[in-house]
Amino acid sequence: YSQYDGVTTTDPSTFDIDHLVPLAEAWDSGASGWTTARRQAFANDVTRPQLIAVSASSNRSKSDQDPAEWVPTRSAYVCTYVRAWVQVKYYYDLSVDSAEKSALTSYLAGC
Repeated sequence: YSQYDGVTTTDPSTFDIDHLVPLAEAWDSGASGWTTARRQAFANDVTRPQLIAVSASSNRSKSDQDPAEWVPTRSAYVCTYVRAWVQVKYYYDLSVDSAEKSALTSYLAGC
């Protein structure tokens, strides 16, 4: 079951493992200064809500966008997604740009 869009499937080829905070977004938000080991730990983190199985189509739609540009189409998951985004960014001490902060603030106000 894909939390992003509500798609259910039994065919694993239609699902991806998404990095909730995309690797490119992390790079632009501070990961460029990390050691290789820290970048690998981030990319493979199963402790925090950083990796999630989602439909391949929703993962392609999201690409490397932050919440100012994209949130899940399944409205029941938006609050969970935004909270998880903040948790991952906070844990890894990643920066948040002004458009991203504005979007996060707005979404969280509705949760």
